[in-house]
Formats: sequence, C-alpha cells, structure tokens
Amino acid sequence: MKIKVLVAVLFSLLFAPAFAQKMNVATYNLRLDTPTDGINQWKNRYASLTQLIRFHGFDIFGTQEGFKHQLEDVKGKLPEYGYIGVGRDDGKEKGEHSAIFYRTDRFSVVKDGTFWLSEVTDRPNKGWDAALPRICTWGLFKDKKTGFEFLVFNNHFDHIGVRARVESTKLIIRKADELGRGKPMIITGDFNTDQNSDSYLSLAKGGKVRDAYDMAEIRYAENGTFNGFNISSDSESRIDHIFLSKPFKVKKYGILTDSYRGKFPSDHFPVMVEVTYK
Repeated sequence: MKIKVLVAVLFSLLFAPAFAQKMNVATYNLRLDTPTDGINQWKNRYASLTQLIRFHGFDIFGTQEGFKHQLEDVKGKLPEYGYIGVGRDDGKEKGEHSAIFYRTDRFSVVKDGTFWLSEVTDRPNKGWDAALPRICTWGLFKDKKTGFEFLVFNNHFDHIGVRARVESTKLIIRKADELGRGKPMIITGDFNTDQNSDSYLSLAKGGKVRDAYDMAEIRYAENGTFNGFNISSDSESRIDHIFLSKPFKVKKYGILTDSYRGKFPSDHFPVMVEVTYK
C-alpha cells in the first residue's frame, strides 16, 4: 500500500506539469464608492459582490475604480486573495486603482508595477485627450504548482478621449513586449469602448492577443457588460474585455449577470473566462 502511494506521489510530481492546468480569469469594474449612488452605495452591495466572486471561483481578476478602502473591504471578505496596485492620483493610495486580485495559495507575484496611460508613463498625469488620469497595473505571476509564469495587465481606459483609448492600446502592447519578453499575457479591463471601436480592434486583430469572447468553446453572453444599476438593462455592447496570448485556450466565456433582491452588485457585470494552459 505504501509503495502504491509513493508511486502515485512521484507520478504527480513528475507528470502534473504536462497536463493542462485550468484557471478562472475575470475582470470586474467595482464602481467607485460615492454617496450619489443612494441605495446602490458600496456599503450596501460589497458583501454580495464578494460572494459572487467566491461562488464563481475567480482565481485571478482585474478590478477597476476601487478606492483603497474598497479593495480592503474585498480582501476582508476574501482573505484567500492578495492584490497589487496603486492609486492613480499619487502612485500610492490616493484615487481609483486598477488592482489585480489573485489567490495566494495558487499564485505568487514575481514582480509588479503600474504605469500611466499617457505620453509620460512613470508619474500621475493625463494622457493625450483623456479627461482623467488613467493607469494600467501589471504583474508577473507564477503558478506555484507548475512554475508557469504569465503576465497580467489590468487597465481602465478613458471614457472621453478617443485618441487616448487608441494610444493606450498601443502603449500596453509596447509595455507587454518590454516587460514580458515573450511571456504569455492576459489583458483585462474596462476599455470604455465596445467591440466595434478602433481601439478594441487594434488589440483583437493586432496579432498579439485575441478576445476571449472569440476564443471560447462555450459562450454565455446574453447581455452587454454595463448595466448602470438598471435591472432591465439590455445591451449588446461589451466594454469590459479579456484578451489572451498563446498558449492560453478558452473553454468558457461568461458575462455574469447575477442579481440579488432586484439589484446588481456593481454597475458593470463581471466577465469571467475559464482558461487552460500547459
């Protein structure tokens, strides 16, 4: 019996990396904490938001709009996760973050950083025709079981600047080449523009990455990704996206329209994909 157990352990150690691994990747605009949201204020919804994340089993996910205290609220409800990212207003804790959460039992952070979506990338500022400072947080993650390393870039594009969105796309690809040096990458975010825009198409058709929506074997996407806290929301516009490079494959893609007591946990629906890799 002991010999059989030993053989099984040795087999798993030697050959586990050869089998495809699976993880759930998501992007989720948390909606900033503001009193003007009334009944939909953060304090009334973050418990449901974190339950949604746990139920669907996100392994790693990009967030947008979260203030520092919101990120700490999420971590408080989900202690199995850590996160990386800084505030866009001062490069520390002030202002909205584009934080990346990850399961600490599964992944470690090799290195990370944040750059501004601008002509000047290393300090707080507004780029091109953007109305607000915008950032991209990135991390090089390692799968603790297999040693597989991959990059995640998580961003929030400007809602006004058309040129800013196009240039931000180009910047992220340049940064991916600079920081990743050929490593597999995932790009998540609220792009503030849908699947018909130039900035979207430059990523989706640029040859570096593909939209998980197009890659998925199974697709559950009966609605767009912005709901405005409107329970009757009906749209085909996807402004929250997940892009992946090789060798990632997508088994499932979903826009998760979960509600509770006639309300939504955020004014955006999370997008989650089940990916495999070796």
